[in-house]
Amino acid sequence: MTPAPTSPASLPPPRGPALRRERHFGDRVMQCFAQRPGSVEQMLAQAVVRNGAGEAVVCGAERLTWQELDTLCSRLAGGLQGQGVVAGDRVALLLDNGVPFVLAVLACAKLGAIVVPLSARSQTPELAHALNDCGAVLVFVDSALAPRLPSVGETPALRRRCDVVEGPAGSALAAWLGDAPTIAAHAAAEDDVAAILYTSGTTGRPKGAMLTHLNIVHAAMHYELAMGLTEVDRSMVCVPLSHVTGLIAQFATMLRCAGTLLILPAFKAADFLALAAGERGTHTVMVPAMYKLCLLRTDLRAHDLRAWRIGAFGGAPMPPATIAELALRLPGLILMNAYGATETTSPATIMPADAGPAHGDSVGRAVACGELAVMDASGRELPDGDSGEIWIKGPMIVPGYWNNAVATAESFVGGYWRSGDLGRLDADGFLCLHDRLKDVINRGGYKVYPAEVEAVLAQHPDVLEAAVIGTPCPVLGERVHAFVALRSPDSGSVGDTDDANDVNANEFARFSRARLSDYKVPEGWTLQHQPLPRNANGKLLKRMLREQLAGSLPRGAIT
Repeated sequence: MTPAPTSPASLPPPRGPALRRERHFGDRVMQCFAQRPGSVEQMLAQAVVRNGAGEAVVCGAERLTWQELDTLCSRLAGGLQGQGVVAGDRVALLLDNGVPFVLAVLACAKLGAIVVPLSARSQTPELAHALNDCGAVLVFVDSALAPRLPSVGETPALRRRCDVVEGPAGSALAAWLGDAPTIAAHAAAEDDVAAILYTSGTTGRPKGAMLTHLNIVHAAMHYELAMGLTEVDRSMVCVPLSHVTGLIAQFATMLRCAGTLLILPAFKAADFLALAAGERGTHTVMVPAMYKLCLLRTDLRAHDLRAWRIGAFGGAPMPPATIAELALRLPGLILMNAYGATETTSPATIMPADAGPAHGDSVGRAVACGELAVMDASGRELPDGDSGEIWIKGPMIVPGYWNNAVATAESFVGGYWRSGDLGRLDADGFLCLHDRLKDVINRGGYKVYPAEVEAVLAQHPDVLEAAVIGTPCPVLGERVHAFVALRSPDSGSVGDTDDANDVNANEFARFSRARLSDYKVPEGWTLQHQPLPRNANGKLLKRMLREQLAGSLPRGAIT
Protein backbone atom coordinates (compact mmCIF):
# COMPACT_ATOMS: atom_id res chain seq x y z
CA MET A 1 0.00 0.00 0.00
CA THR A 2 1.23 3.47 -0.84
CA PRO A 3 2.13 5.36 2.34
CA ALA A 4 0.05 8.39 3.28
CA PRO A 5 1.79 11.77 3.20
CA THR A 6 3.43 12.68 6.46
CA SER A 7 3.09 16.46 6.29
CA PRO A 8 -0.03 17.41 4.32
CA ALA A 9 0.02 20.91 2.93
CA SER A 10 -2.58 22.85 4.89
CA LEU A 11 -2.68 25.99 6.96
CA PRO A 12 -4.28 26.49 10.38
CA PRO A 13 -8.01 27.05 9.97
CA PRO A 14 -9.49 30.49 10.53
CA ARG A 15 -10.65 31.33 14.01
CA GLY A 16 -13.74 29.35 14.80
CA PRO A 17 -14.86 26.25 16.68
CA ALA A 18 -12.18 24.29 18.53
CA LEU A 19 -10.70 21.27 16.74
CA ARG A 20 -9.33 18.00 18.02
CA ARG A 21 -7.99 14.81 16.44
CA GLU A 22 -10.20 11.73 16.56
CA ARG A 23 -10.25 8.21 15.15
CA HIS A 24 -13.13 7.14 12.92
CA PHE A 25 -13.96 4.50 10.29
CA GLY A 26 -11.52 2.01 11.77
CA ASP A 27 -8.04 3.46 11.86
CA ARG A 28 -8.47 6.89 10.26
CA VAL A 29 -7.25 9.77 12.41
CA MET A 30 -8.57 13.20 11.44
CA GLN A 31 -9.25 16.72 12.65
CA CYS A 32 -12.84 17.19 13.87
CA PHE A 33 -14.92 19.94 15.41
CA ALA A 34 -14.76 19.33 19.16
CA GLN A 35 -18.38 20.46 19.66
CA ARG A 36 -20.93 19.28 17.10
CA PRO A 37 -24.28 17.53 16.66
CA GLY A 38 -23.96 13.75 16.68
CA SER A 39 -26.29 13.04 13.76
CA VAL A 40 -28.56 14.49 11.09
CA GLU A 41 -31.53 14.04 13.44
CA GLN A 42 -29.73 16.00 16.15
CA MET A 43 -29.22 18.85 13.68
CA LEU A 44 -32.99 18.88 13.15
CA ALA A 45 -33.67 18.84 16.91
CA GLN A 46 -31.27 21.76 17.39
CA ALA A 47 -32.93 23.71 14.55
CA VAL A 48 -36.30 23.33 16.25
CA VAL A 49 -34.89 24.64 19.55
CA ARG A 50 -33.03 27.46 17.85
CA ASN A 51 -35.70 28.64 15.38
CA GLY A 52 -38.82 26.52 15.77
CA ALA A 53 -41.23 29.24 14.61
CA GLY A 54 -38.97 30.27 11.73
CA GLU A 55 -39.54 29.12 8.17
CA ALA A 56 -37.75 25.89 7.31
CA VAL A 57 -39.02 25.21 3.78
CA VAL A 58 -40.75 27.32 1.16
CA CYS A 59 -41.79 25.65 -2.10
CA GLY A 60 -44.47 27.29 -4.20
CA ALA A 61 -47.48 27.78 -1.95
CA GLU A 62 -46.15 25.46 0.76
CA ARG A 63 -44.52 26.93 3.85
CA LEU A 64 -43.39 24.93 6.86
CA THR A 65 -41.75 26.10 10.06
CA TRP A 66 -39.05 24.02 11.68
CA GLN A 67 -41.51 22.86 14.33
CA GLU A 68 -44.09 21.86 11.70
CA LEU A 69 -41.43 20.11 9.66
CA ASP A 70 -40.22 18.17 12.69
CA THR A 71 -43.75 17.00 13.50
CA LEU A 72 -44.45 15.84 9.94
CA CYS A 73 -41.12 14.02 9.78
CA SER A 74 -41.85 12.18 13.03
CA ARG A 75 -45.21 11.05 11.66
CA LEU A 76 -43.69 9.95 8.37
CA ALA A 77 -41.01 8.02 10.27
CA GLY A 78 -43.84 6.28 12.13
CA GLY A 79 -45.50 5.49 8.82
CA LEU A 80 -42.29 3.98 7.49
CA GLN A 81 -41.92 1.94 10.65
CA GLY A 82 -45.46 0.69 10.16
CA GLN A 83 -44.43 -0.51 6.70
CA GLY A 84 -41.67 -2.61 8.24
CA VAL A 85 -38.74 -0.26 7.63
CA VAL A 86 -36.13 -0.49 10.39
CA ALA A 87 -32.81 1.18 11.18
CA GLY A 88 -30.19 0.35 8.56
CA ASP A 89 -32.71 -0.34 5.78
CA ARG A 90 -32.18 1.54 2.55
CA VAL A 91 -34.99 3.83 1.37
CA ALA A 92 -34.68 5.19 -2.17
CA LEU A 93 -36.00 8.57 -3.33
CA LEU A 94 -36.90 9.09 -6.98
CA LEU A 95 -38.27 12.55 -6.32
CA ASP A 96 -37.98 15.95 -7.93
CA ASN A 97 -37.18 18.98 -5.79
CA GLY A 98 -40.00 19.60 -3.34
CA VAL A 99 -41.24 19.25 0.22
CA PRO A 100 -41.74 15.45 -0.03
CA PHE A 101 -37.99 15.05 -0.65
CA VAL A 102 -37.18 17.03 2.51
CA LEU A 103 -39.71 15.06 4.57
CA ALA A 104 -38.43 11.71 3.36
CA VAL A 105 -34.78 12.50 4.12
CA LEU A 106 -35.48 13.67 7.66
CA ALA A 107 -37.96 10.88 8.37
CA CYS A 108 -35.28 8.36 7.44
CA ALA A 109 -32.85 10.17 9.76
CA LYS A 110 -35.33 9.85 12.64
CA LEU A 111 -35.84 6.16 11.93
CA GLY A 112 -32.15 5.37 11.38
CA ALA A 113 -32.82 4.24 7.82
CA ILE A 114 -30.31 5.02 5.05
CA VAL A 115 -31.66 7.37 2.41
CA VAL A 116 -30.66 6.76 -1.23
CA PRO A 117 -31.48 9.80 -3.40
CA LEU A 118 -31.72 8.92 -7.09
CA SER A 119 -31.46 11.40 -9.93
CA ALA A 120 -34.80 12.26 -11.51
CA ARG A 121 -32.91 12.21 -14.81
CA SER A 122 -31.85 8.58 -14.46
CA GLN A 123 -33.27 5.95 -16.80
CA THR A 124 -34.47 2.44 -15.99
CA PRO A 125 -31.13 0.58 -16.29
CA GLU A 126 -29.40 3.14 -14.04
CA LEU A 127 -32.20 2.90 -11.49
CA ALA A 128 -32.16 -0.90 -11.53
CA HIS A 129 -28.42 -0.93 -10.83
CA ALA A 130 -28.68 1.49 -7.88
CA LEU A 131 -31.75 -0.15 -6.33
CA ASN A 132 -30.23 -3.62 -6.53
CA ASP A 133 -26.75 -2.56 -5.46
CA CYS A 134 -28.00 -0.90 -2.25
CA GLY A 135 -30.80 -3.41 -1.66
CA ALA A 136 -33.47 -0.72 -1.20
CA VAL A 137 -36.60 -2.05 0.52
CA LEU A 138 -38.83 0.93 -0.27
CA VAL A 139 -38.89 3.75 -2.79
CA PHE A 140 -40.64 7.11 -2.75
CA VAL A 141 -41.38 8.04 -6.36
CA ASP A 142 -42.97 11.03 -8.06
CA SER A 143 -45.95 9.75 -10.03
CA ALA A 144 -44.55 11.27 -13.24
CA LEU A 145 -41.31 9.33 -12.78
CA ALA A 146 -42.91 6.01 -11.80
CA PRO A 147 -42.83 4.55 -15.37
CA ARG A 148 -39.03 4.60 -15.20
CA LEU A 149 -38.88 2.25 -12.23
CA PRO A 150 -37.71 -1.26 -13.12
CA SER A 151 -40.19 -4.12 -12.88
CA VAL A 152 -40.78 -6.01 -9.64
CA GLY A 153 -38.82 -8.97 -10.94
CA GLU A 154 -35.79 -6.79 -11.64
CA THR A 155 -35.58 -5.47 -8.04
CA PRO A 156 -36.31 -8.41 -5.72
CA ALA A 157 -35.40 -6.59 -2.48
CA LEU A 158 -37.84 -3.73 -3.14
CA ARG A 159 -40.93 -4.49 -1.02
CA ARG A 160 -42.95 -1.26 -1.14
CA ARG A 161 -43.28 2.00 -3.04
CA CYS A 162 -44.91 5.26 -2.04
CA ASP A 163 -46.26 7.18 -5.01
CA VAL A 164 -46.05 10.93 -4.48
CA VAL A 165 -48.59 12.98 -6.44
CA GLU A 166 -48.50 16.69 -7.13
CA GLY A 167 -49.87 18.90 -4.41
CA PRO A 168 -49.17 20.01 -0.84
CA ALA A 169 -47.04 17.61 1.15
CA GLY A 170 -49.92 16.78 3.47
CA SER A 171 -51.99 15.38 0.59
CA ALA A 172 -49.08 13.96 -1.37
CA LEU A 173 -48.12 11.67 1.50
CA ALA A 174 -51.55 11.48 3.15
CA ALA A 175 -51.61 7.70 3.40
CA TRP A 176 -48.26 7.74 5.15
CA LEU A 177 -48.83 10.75 7.36
CA GLY A 178 -52.48 10.32 8.29
CA ASP A 179 -52.70 8.27 11.48
CA ALA A 180 -49.04 7.34 11.83
CA PRO A 181 -47.75 7.53 15.41
CA THR A 182 -44.94 9.84 16.38
CA ILE A 183 -41.84 7.77 17.14
CA ALA A 184 -38.82 8.40 19.30
CA ALA A 185 -35.76 9.24 17.22
CA HIS A 186 -33.25 6.46 16.61
CA ALA A 187 -29.93 7.02 18.38
CA ALA A 188 -27.58 6.88 15.42
CA ALA A 189 -23.82 6.59 15.86
CA GLU A 190 -21.70 9.20 14.10
CA ASP A 191 -20.00 6.61 11.90
CA ASP A 192 -23.32 5.09 10.80
CA VAL A 193 -24.21 5.56 7.13
CA ALA A 194 -26.94 8.20 6.69
CA ALA A 195 -27.11 8.35 2.89
CA ILE A 196 -25.80 6.60 -0.20
CA LEU A 197 -25.17 8.71 -3.31
CA TYR A 198 -24.35 6.99 -6.56
CA THR A 199 -21.44 8.42 -8.49
CA SER A 200 -20.00 7.11 -11.73
CA GLY A 201 -16.38 6.11 -12.08
CA THR A 202 -13.83 5.19 -14.69
CA THR A 203 -15.15 1.61 -14.70
CA GLY A 204 -18.46 2.90 -16.00
CA ARG A 205 -20.51 1.32 -13.18
CA PRO A 206 -21.89 3.83 -10.65
CA LYS A 207 -20.60 3.35 -7.10
CA GLY A 208 -22.54 4.11 -3.93
CA ALA A 209 -20.60 6.60 -1.82
CA MET A 210 -21.52 6.12 1.84
CA LEU A 211 -22.16 9.47 3.55
CA THR A 212 -22.12 9.07 7.33
CA HIS A 213 -23.63 11.34 9.96
CA LEU A 214 -20.08 12.48 10.80
CA ASN A 215 -19.49 13.39 7.14
CA ILE A 216 -22.72 15.35 6.75
CA VAL A 217 -22.46 17.24 10.04
CA HIS A 218 -18.90 18.39 9.32
CA ALA A 219 -19.68 19.37 5.73
CA ALA A 220 -22.61 21.51 6.87
CA MET A 221 -20.50 23.12 9.59
CA HIS A 222 -17.74 23.87 7.06
CA TYR A 223 -20.20 25.84 4.91
CA GLU A 224 -21.68 27.54 7.97
CA LEU A 225 -18.26 28.65 9.19
CA ALA A 226 -16.75 29.68 5.85
CA MET A 227 -19.82 31.66 4.71
CA GLY A 228 -20.94 33.08 8.05
CA LEU A 229 -24.41 31.55 7.71
CA THR A 230 -27.10 31.88 10.42
CA GLU A 231 -30.82 31.32 10.90
CA VAL A 232 -31.60 34.51 8.96
CA ASP A 233 -30.15 33.06 5.75
CA ARG A 234 -32.44 31.83 3.00
CA SER A 235 -30.83 29.43 0.53
CA MET A 236 -32.29 29.29 -2.99
CA VAL A 237 -32.16 25.67 -4.16
CA CYS A 238 -32.34 25.26 -7.92
CA VAL A 239 -29.89 22.36 -8.32
CA PRO A 240 -31.23 18.82 -7.71
CA LEU A 241 -31.64 17.96 -4.03
CA SER A 242 -30.64 14.42 -5.03
CA HIS A 243 -27.14 15.68 -5.93
CA VAL A 244 -24.48 16.21 -3.28
CA THR A 245 -24.58 19.99 -3.84
CA GLY A 246 -28.30 20.34 -3.22
CA LEU A 247 -28.40 17.72 -0.48
CA ILE A 248 -25.37 18.91 1.51
CA ALA A 249 -24.32 22.41 0.47
CA GLN A 250 -27.87 23.71 0.80
CA PHE A 251 -30.28 21.28 2.53
CA ALA A 252 -27.92 20.04 5.26
CA THR A 253 -26.35 23.48 5.66
CA MET A 254 -29.69 25.22 6.24
CA LEU A 255 -30.56 22.38 8.62
CA ARG A 256 -27.41 23.16 10.59
CA CYS A 257 -28.08 26.93 10.53
CA ALA A 258 -31.83 26.66 11.12
CA GLY A 259 -32.22 28.88 8.06
CA THR A 260 -34.71 28.53 5.21
CA LEU A 261 -34.72 26.39 2.08
CA LEU A 262 -36.33 28.20 -0.86
CA ILE A 263 -36.95 25.36 -3.30
CA LEU A 264 -37.36 25.61 -7.07
CA PRO A 265 -38.31 22.43 -8.97
CA ALA A 266 -35.67 23.26 -11.59
CA PHE A 267 -33.52 26.18 -12.66
CA LYS A 268 -35.06 28.75 -14.97
CA ALA A 269 -33.49 32.17 -14.79
CA ALA A 270 -36.81 34.03 -14.79
CA ASP A 271 -38.24 31.89 -11.98
CA PHE A 272 -35.01 32.08 -10.00
CA LEU A 273 -34.86 35.88 -10.11
CA ALA A 274 -38.51 36.16 -9.12
CA LEU A 275 -37.91 33.84 -6.16
CA ALA A 276 -34.74 35.68 -5.12
CA ALA A 277 -36.52 39.02 -5.07
CA GLY A 278 -39.85 37.88 -3.67
CA GLU A 279 -38.45 35.73 -0.87
CA ARG A 280 -35.38 37.84 -0.08
CA GLY A 281 -32.99 35.00 -0.84
CA THR A 282 -29.49 35.40 0.60
CA HIS A 283 -27.53 32.34 -0.52
CA THR A 284 -26.99 30.15 -3.57
CA VAL A 285 -24.73 27.34 -4.69
CA MET A 286 -24.89 27.09 -8.47
CA VAL A 287 -22.77 26.29 -11.48
CA PRO A 288 -21.31 29.28 -13.39
CA ALA A 289 -23.67 28.80 -16.33
CA MET A 290 -26.63 29.60 -14.06
CA TYR A 291 -25.12 32.93 -13.04
CA LYS A 292 -24.47 33.73 -16.69
CA LEU A 293 -28.07 32.96 -17.61
CA CYS A 294 -29.24 35.38 -14.92
CA LEU A 295 -27.02 38.10 -16.38
CA LEU A 296 -28.51 37.50 -19.82
CA ARG A 297 -32.00 38.39 -18.58
CA THR A 298 -33.02 41.81 -19.84
CA ASP A 299 -35.21 42.30 -16.75
CA LEU A 300 -32.41 41.68 -14.24
CA ARG A 301 -32.50 45.25 -12.95
CA ALA A 302 -36.25 45.00 -12.33
CA HIS A 303 -35.63 42.56 -9.46
CA ASP A 304 -34.61 43.71 -5.99
CA LEU A 305 -31.67 41.40 -5.25
CA ARG A 306 -30.07 43.38 -2.45
CA ALA A 307 -30.56 40.53 0.05
CA TRP A 308 -28.53 38.12 -2.08
CA ARG A 309 -25.11 38.17 -0.42
CA ILE A 310 -23.42 34.78 -1.03
CA GLY A 311 -23.02 33.35 -4.53
CA ALA A 312 -21.12 30.09 -4.19
CA PHE A 313 -20.14 28.20 -7.30
CA GLY A 314 -18.31 25.08 -8.32
CA GLY A 315 -18.33 22.26 -10.81
CA ALA A 316 -16.64 24.43 -13.47
CA PRO A 317 -14.47 27.57 -13.62
CA MET A 318 -16.25 30.93 -13.53
CA PRO A 319 -15.21 32.94 -16.63
CA PRO A 320 -13.48 36.20 -15.66
CA ALA A 321 -15.94 38.16 -17.81
CA THR A 322 -18.85 36.72 -15.83
CA ILE A 323 -17.14 37.59 -12.53
CA ALA A 324 -16.58 41.15 -13.71
CA GLU A 325 -20.16 41.56 -14.88
CA LEU A 326 -21.56 40.17 -11.62
CA ALA A 327 -19.40 42.62 -9.65
CA LEU A 328 -20.78 45.48 -11.76
CA ARG A 329 -24.45 44.52 -11.73
CA LEU A 330 -24.69 42.84 -8.30
CA PRO A 331 -22.08 44.64 -6.18
CA GLY A 332 -23.41 43.23 -2.90
CA LEU A 333 -22.91 39.61 -4.02
CA ILE A 334 -19.82 37.84 -2.67
CA LEU A 335 -18.66 35.10 -5.05
CA MET A 336 -17.08 32.09 -3.34
CA ASN A 337 -15.55 29.27 -5.35
CA ALA A 338 -15.69 25.78 -3.88
CA TYR A 339 -14.26 22.41 -4.87
CA GLY A 340 -15.37 18.99 -3.82
CA ALA A 341 -17.05 15.77 -4.87
CA THR A 342 -19.55 13.22 -3.67
CA GLU A 343 -16.67 11.43 -1.90
CA THR A 344 -15.84 14.63 0.03
CA THR A 345 -19.50 15.17 1.01
CA SER A 346 -19.41 18.35 -1.10
CA PRO A 347 -16.78 20.82 0.16
CA ALA A 348 -13.06 20.11 0.27
CA THR A 349 -11.98 23.69 -0.37
CA ILE A 350 -13.83 26.99 -0.13
CA MET A 351 -12.56 30.37 -1.24
CA PRO A 352 -12.34 32.75 1.75
CA ALA A 353 -14.68 35.70 1.35
CA ASP A 354 -11.77 38.12 1.80
CA ALA A 355 -9.30 36.34 -0.51
CA GLY A 356 -9.32 39.08 -3.14
CA PRO A 357 -8.57 38.97 -6.87
CA ALA A 358 -4.99 37.73 -6.41
CA HIS A 359 -6.34 34.20 -6.07
CA GLY A 360 -8.75 34.30 -8.98
CA ASP A 361 -7.31 31.13 -10.47
CA SER A 362 -7.79 29.16 -7.23
CA VAL A 363 -10.65 27.07 -5.83
CA GLY A 364 -9.83 28.22 -2.32
CA ARG A 365 -8.20 26.70 0.74
CA ALA A 366 -8.92 23.50 2.63
CA VAL A 367 -12.01 23.59 4.81
CA ALA A 368 -11.42 23.96 8.55
CA CYS A 369 -11.06 20.24 9.32
CA GLY A 370 -9.65 19.29 5.92
CA GLU A 371 -6.12 18.49 4.83
CA LEU A 372 -4.75 18.62 1.29
CA ALA A 373 -1.69 17.00 -0.22
CA VAL A 374 -0.35 17.03 -3.77
CA MET A 375 1.25 13.68 -4.60
CA ASP A 376 3.38 12.28 -7.40
CA ALA A 377 2.69 9.01 -9.20
CA SER A 378 4.67 7.08 -6.58
CA GLY A 379 2.64 8.43 -3.67
CA ARG A 380 5.22 10.97 -2.48
CA GLU A 381 4.22 14.45 -1.44
CA LEU A 382 5.35 17.26 -3.75
CA PRO A 383 6.57 20.69 -2.64
CA ASP A 384 4.42 23.80 -2.95
CA GLY A 385 4.03 24.91 -6.55
CA ASP A 386 4.55 21.46 -8.11
CA SER A 387 1.67 19.81 -9.91
CA GLY A 388 0.41 16.36 -8.95
CA GLU A 389 -2.65 14.41 -7.90
CA ILE A 390 -4.77 16.01 -5.18
CA TRP A 391 -5.32 13.85 -2.08
CA ILE A 392 -7.88 14.98 0.50
CA LYS A 393 -8.36 14.01 4.14
CA GLY A 394 -10.82 14.92 6.88
CA PRO A 395 -14.09 14.02 8.61
CA MET A 396 -16.02 14.89 5.45
CA ILE A 397 -14.31 12.10 3.45
CA VAL A 398 -16.66 9.13 3.09
CA PRO A 399 -15.47 5.78 4.49
CA GLY A 400 -15.86 4.12 1.09
CA TYR A 401 -18.29 2.70 -1.45
CA TRP A 402 -21.27 0.54 -0.56
CA ASN A 403 -20.69 -3.14 -1.23
CA ASN A 404 -17.51 -2.41 -3.21
CA ALA A 405 -14.33 -3.19 -1.26
CA VAL A 406 -12.16 -3.20 -4.39
CA ALA A 407 -13.10 0.35 -5.45
CA THR A 408 -12.77 1.51 -1.84
CA ALA A 409 -9.23 0.14 -1.57
CA GLU A 410 -8.26 1.78 -4.87
CA SER A 411 -9.56 5.25 -3.98
CA PHE A 412 -8.88 5.60 -0.25
CA VAL A 413 -5.34 5.43 1.15
CA GLY A 414 -4.41 6.12 4.76
CA GLY A 415 -7.53 8.18 5.32
CA TYR A 416 -7.01 10.21 2.15
CA TRP A 417 -9.27 10.15 -0.91
CA ARG A 418 -7.38 10.13 -4.18
CA SER A 419 -9.30 12.65 -6.24
CA GLY A 420 -7.83 11.85 -9.66
CA ASP A 421 -7.54 15.61 -10.25
CA LEU A 422 -4.30 17.41 -11.00
CA GLY A 423 -3.42 20.60 -9.18
CA ARG A 424 -0.91 22.49 -7.09
CA LEU A 425 -0.82 24.23 -3.73
CA ASP A 426 0.81 27.59 -3.25
CA ALA A 427 2.70 28.67 -0.13
CA ASP A 428 -0.49 30.12 1.39
CA GLY A 429 -2.45 26.90 1.00
CA PHE A 430 -4.56 27.98 -1.99
CA LEU A 431 -5.35 25.14 -4.38
CA CYS A 432 -5.25 25.56 -8.16
CA LEU A 433 -6.73 22.88 -10.42
CA HIS A 434 -4.95 22.10 -13.68
CA ASP A 435 -6.50 19.08 -15.30
CA ARG A 436 -8.09 15.72 -14.59
CA LEU A 437 -6.32 12.41 -14.52
CA LYS A 438 -9.63 10.82 -15.31
CA ASP A 439 -11.39 11.62 -18.56
CA VAL A 440 -14.45 12.98 -16.79
CA ILE A 441 -16.45 15.49 -18.83
CA ASN A 442 -17.81 18.52 -16.98
CA ARG A 443 -21.11 19.48 -18.61
CA GLY A 444 -22.47 22.49 -16.76
CA GLY A 445 -21.40 21.06 -13.41
CA TYR A 446 -22.71 17.56 -14.16
CA LYS A 447 -19.94 14.99 -14.31
CA VAL A 448 -20.10 12.59 -17.27
CA TYR A 449 -17.76 9.60 -17.19
CA PRO A 450 -16.93 8.46 -20.74
CA ALA A 451 -16.60 4.81 -19.74
CA GLU A 452 -20.25 4.72 -18.68
CA VAL A 453 -21.48 6.20 -21.98
CA GLU A 454 -19.11 4.00 -23.98
CA ALA A 455 -20.42 0.89 -22.23
CA VAL A 456 -23.98 1.79 -23.23
CA LEU A 457 -23.07 2.47 -26.85
CA ALA A 458 -21.23 -0.85 -27.03
CA GLN A 459 -24.56 -2.60 -26.44
CA HIS A 460 -25.90 -1.38 -29.80
CA PRO A 461 -25.61 -4.10 -32.47
CA ASP A 462 -24.19 -1.68 -35.06
CA VAL A 463 -21.35 -0.48 -32.83
CA LEU A 464 -17.91 -2.02 -33.10
CA GLU A 465 -16.34 0.32 -30.53
CA ALA A 466 -16.98 3.78 -29.12
CA ALA A 467 -14.99 6.57 -27.49
CA VAL A 468 -16.46 9.60 -25.74
CA ILE A 469 -14.71 12.94 -25.20
CA GLY A 470 -15.64 16.44 -24.13
CA THR A 471 -15.83 19.35 -26.55
CA PRO A 472 -15.58 23.00 -25.44
CA CYS A 473 -18.80 24.94 -24.90
CA PRO A 474 -18.87 28.64 -23.91
CA VAL A 475 -21.99 28.18 -21.75
CA LEU A 476 -21.76 24.67 -20.28
CA GLY A 477 -17.99 24.32 -20.26
CA GLU A 478 -18.06 21.02 -22.14
CA ARG A 479 -20.48 18.93 -24.18
CA VAL A 480 -20.41 15.19 -24.83
CA HIS A 481 -19.16 13.95 -28.21
CA ALA A 482 -19.05 10.30 -29.27
CA PHE A 483 -16.79 8.65 -31.83
CA VAL A 484 -18.39 5.43 -33.02
CA ALA A 485 -16.67 2.81 -35.16
CA LEU A 486 -19.45 0.96 -36.97
CA ARG A 487 -19.48 -2.69 -37.78
CA SER A 488 -18.64 -3.46 -41.39
CA PRO A 489 -21.45 -3.26 -43.98
CA ASP A 490 -21.48 -7.03 -44.45
CA SER A 491 -22.32 -7.42 -40.74
CA GLY A 492 -25.37 -5.21 -40.93
CA SER A 493 -24.29 -1.58 -40.67
CA VAL A 494 -25.19 0.90 -43.35
CA GLY A 495 -23.62 2.89 -46.16
CA ASP A 496 -20.47 4.92 -46.18
CA THR A 497 -19.26 7.22 -43.42
CA ASP A 498 -21.17 10.32 -44.54
CA ASP A 499 -24.43 8.44 -44.97
CA ALA A 500 -23.89 6.74 -41.62
CA ASN A 501 -23.62 10.10 -39.90
CA ASP A 502 -26.90 11.21 -41.45
CA VAL A 503 -28.80 8.00 -40.82
CA ASN A 504 -27.52 6.54 -37.58
CA ALA A 505 -26.75 9.49 -35.29
CA ASN A 506 -30.41 9.90 -34.39
CA GLU A 507 -30.75 6.17 -33.81
CA PHE A 508 -27.76 6.11 -31.45
CA ALA A 509 -29.07 9.17 -29.63
CA ARG A 510 -32.45 7.49 -29.12
CA PHE A 511 -30.70 4.32 -27.94
CA SER A 512 -28.65 6.33 -25.42
CA ARG A 513 -31.57 8.37 -24.11
CA ALA A 514 -33.40 5.18 -23.13
CA ARG A 515 -30.45 4.07 -20.99
CA LEU A 516 -28.73 7.22 -19.70
CA SER A 517 -29.55 10.46 -17.92
CA ASP A 518 -30.19 13.16 -20.50
CA TYR A 519 -27.03 15.13 -19.73
CA LYS A 520 -24.91 12.03 -20.45
CA VAL A 521 -26.32 11.52 -23.96
CA PRO A 522 -23.82 12.62 -26.64
CA GLU A 523 -24.80 15.79 -28.48
CA GLY A 524 -22.17 15.40 -31.18
CA TRP A 525 -21.41 12.28 -33.20
CA THR A 526 -18.62 11.12 -35.47
CA LEU A 527 -19.55 7.81 -37.12
CA GLN A 528 -16.99 5.88 -39.14
CA HIS A 529 -16.19 2.43 -40.44
CA GLN A 530 -12.48 2.80 -39.65
CA PRO A 531 -11.23 1.53 -36.25
CA LEU A 532 -10.54 4.11 -33.58
CA PRO A 533 -6.85 5.11 -33.21
CA ARG A 534 -4.74 3.10 -30.77
CA ASN A 535 -1.06 2.93 -29.88
CA ALA A 536 1.21 -0.10 -30.20
CA ASN A 537 -0.07 -1.44 -26.87
CA GLY A 538 -3.68 -1.18 -27.96
CA LYS A 539 -4.48 1.85 -25.79
CA LEU A 540 -7.11 4.16 -27.24
CA LEU A 541 -5.63 7.53 -28.22
CA LYS A 542 -8.24 10.06 -27.22
CA ARG A 543 -5.76 12.85 -27.80
CA MET A 544 -5.90 12.08 -31.52
CA LEU A 545 -9.70 12.09 -31.43
CA ARG A 546 -9.69 15.53 -29.82
CA GLU A 547 -7.26 16.79 -32.46
CA GLN A 548 -9.34 15.21 -35.22
CA LEU A 549 -12.50 16.86 -33.97
CA ALA A 550 -10.86 20.23 -33.43
CA GLY A 551 -9.45 20.14 -36.95
CA SER A 552 -12.85 19.40 -38.46
CA LEU A 553 -14.63 22.35 -36.89
CA PRO A 554 -14.38 26.06 -37.61
CA ARG A 555 -13.22 28.13 -34.67
CA GLY A 556 -15.98 28.45 -32.08
CA ALA A 557 -18.19 25.81 -33.67
CA ILE A 558 -20.08 23.36 -31.48
CA THR A 559 -21.50 20.08 -32.70
